[in-house]
Amino acid sequence: MHHWGVRLPQSTDPSRHVGVLLAAGAGRRYGKPKVLVAGWLDIAVGALRDGGCTDVVLVLGAAEVAAPPGVTAITAPQWHQGLSESVRAGLAEADRLGADDAVLHVIDTPDVGPDVVARVLGRAAESGLARAYFGDRPGHPVVIARRHWPDVLAQISGDQGAGAYLRGRHDVENVDCSDLAGGQDVDEPG
Repeated sequence: MHHWGVRLPQSTDPSRHVGVLLAAGAGRRYGKPKVLVAGWLDIAVGALRDGGCTDVVLVLGAAEVAAPPGVTAITAPQWHQGLSESVRAGLAEADRLGADDAVLHVIDTPDVGPDVVARVLGRAAESGLARAYFGDRPGHPVVIARRHWPDVLAQISGDQGAGAYLRGRHDVENVDCSDLAGGQDVDEPG
C-alpha cells in the first residue's frame, strides 16, 4: 500500500513524551553554568530524544545558549530561586506542547544515555511515575505523567524538585539503571 511519502512513526506508542532538560543553574561549585560545559547539552538532548521523547524542552537561567535544532529553549524567570522554578517552567512548556508525560532530566549526568531514558520510560506506563536508580541512589531521568503534575507543582519549592513528591508515594517505579550508567551529578570540573 502506498502512503504517498507519509512517514509512519517508528514507535507504536502514541503518547507524547516531552523531555524537560533542567539546565538553569549557575553551577557555582563547578565554576560556570553546566549548560556551557562542552558536549553536555548535546549528550543530554540526545539521551532524551533517542530514548523516546517526542519533544525536548531546554530550561535555561544563569546562561543563555543556542538550543540544538528541534529543541525548544525557555528561560525560567525565577531560576535563581532553585530547581523547583525550573521544573515549574518546564512543565508549563510541556503542557503547552500537549505532553502526556514529562521526562525530567539534568544537564550534569553526562554518562546517562538513551538506553537509561528508554528503560525508565518503559517502566512508567502503569503508575505514570518512574525514576532512575543507580544502585541505592535515586537519580535522573524521572518520568511524571500529566495527571500527577498539579500535585507535583503544589509540593515543590526552592531547591526541592519533584523528589519530595516522589518520596511520599508508594506507586513510583524505581528503575535500576546501574548496569547502564553511574548517574552521578558532576559538580566539579575534572
